[in-house]
Amino acid sequence: MQTRNKIMDDLSQLMTNAMGVAQGARDEANNAMKSMLDRWLADRDFVTREEFDAVRAMAQKAREENAALLGRIEALEAKGKSKK
Repeated sequence: MQTRNKIMDDLSQLMTNAMGVAQGARDEANNAMKSMLDRWLADRDFVTREEFDAVRAMAQKAREENAALLGRIEALEAKGKSKK
């Protein structure tokens, strides 16, 4: 009976160690893939979300200012035509 328990204990320990090795290999593969992807993205000319949002806000502000200036020009033109 003692022999069977020893074999089962050894087998259990072996499986536990194998799972630990597999988990370590998985983590290492994930880290390597993430590192490769980060390097690939860094080599491209992509903008960050923050940069994109900043430029979008600047464009929106410029559109609003253009609309306001167009309104002023139209008002001045209408005023000039009414004086003639």
